[in-house]
Amino acid sequence: MLTTLHRLTMIAALLLAAPAMAEERVVRIGVLGDMSGFASQVGGPGAVLAARMAVQDHGAKAAGMPVEIVEADMQNKPDIAAQIARRWFDVEGVDAIADLPVTPVALAVQSIARDKRRVLLISEAATTEITGRQCSPYTAHWADDTHALAAGTARALVESGAKRWFFLTADFAFGHAMQAAASEVVTALGGEVLGAARHPLATADFSSFLLQAQQSRADVIAFANVGADLVNAIKQASEFGLTQGGQKLAGLIMFVSDVDALGLPVAQGLYVTSGFYWDRDQGTRTFARRFAPLSAGRMPTKAHAATYAAVRHYLAAIEAAGTKDAAAVTTQMKRMPISYFGRSARMRADGRVVYDLDLYQVKTPAEQRYPWDYYRSVRTISADQAFLSVEQGSCPFVAQ
Repeated sequence: MLTTLHRLTMIAALLLAAPAMAEERVVRIGVLGDMSGFASQVGGPGAVLAARMAVQDHGAKAAGMPVEIVEADMQNKPDIAAQIARRWFDVEGVDAIADLPVTPVALAVQSIARDKRRVLLISEAATTEITGRQCSPYTAHWADDTHALAAGTARALVESGAKRWFFLTADFAFGHAMQAAASEVVTALGGEVLGAARHPLATADFSSFLLQAQQSRADVIAFANVGADLVNAIKQASEFGLTQGGQKLAGLIMFVSDVDALGLPVAQGLYVTSGFYWDRDQGTRTFARRFAPLSAGRMPTKAHAATYAAVRHYLAAIEAAGTKDAAAVTTQMKRMPISYFGRSARMRADGRVVYDLDLYQVKTPAEQRYPWDYYRSVRTISADQAFLSVEQGSCPFVAQ
């Protein structure tokens, strides 16, 4: 017979377990982004909006479980991002994290998610390391990565005759990776890298770096930075008169929000490689015209679009698996075909989501027909040309 103490112990255990059991019947997705800093217009609040739209469009449930979105500002600091991720996973029952800009942040959170068997839906950070040597079986990398972006823009400019390059590079892992990827393309096509100037994040004055670029007499000044740093650097380059001196400017990772911040008089002529542009076709326009009224009239960036598509695919995989277990869900994500706003895509064994990209050139003011009409299509870049192969990525958990 059970003693009174045993009965009380069992009742207490059941009471403590009840909230945990209820918690398990919710799918909770955390959007961890830059909500107020240099990349906030790229993802951040817009990524939260895109994730909520995806949940709504899926029906707000997956495999019978209600879906919730939580959000946090990681301030572009890996230590803060890691603290939030651990709390979300250990205390708040978060099953997957989306957005994740900035390479050090994404890699720090990926290490935690790998250990705790949780899903990441990375729609901003661009380093190929995410599905390379630091890969995770539970990560889906949706962002256009450094190799894909460099392959498109660098190839187009070198083939047009602009063979002498100088880089203005953000001095952290993402910037270094972007510069390396573009340099590889440039030299492979017979071009020459004349040098680089590296700057810290959130730089206000680029004059000394731009002076080095100007004095290099390079055909192309390539900006391996992002967000407010990219916008400020290109604005100051225009004020320096670099383009008037015959030098071309190339933003290696540009978002439509960057072009909007620059304005067409400054941004015109820049080449942009992207897997999503809001005005590409009817499918992208339909999404954008739903998104814009909820975002103060701003059209979605490719990071917003990737967040939406990633969350939709994740929820569909939970539905197919009948569970939110990370291993079962990622297996389904890799099996299921993907329609990326009407464009065929797939998720590889290493977690890389592959699709065709487009090379665009920013229009002149005279070419603009309506607000946010910024890009002119140049050509399509096939997925196999854009992304490194699984073998080249060297992901440890994928059988070579």
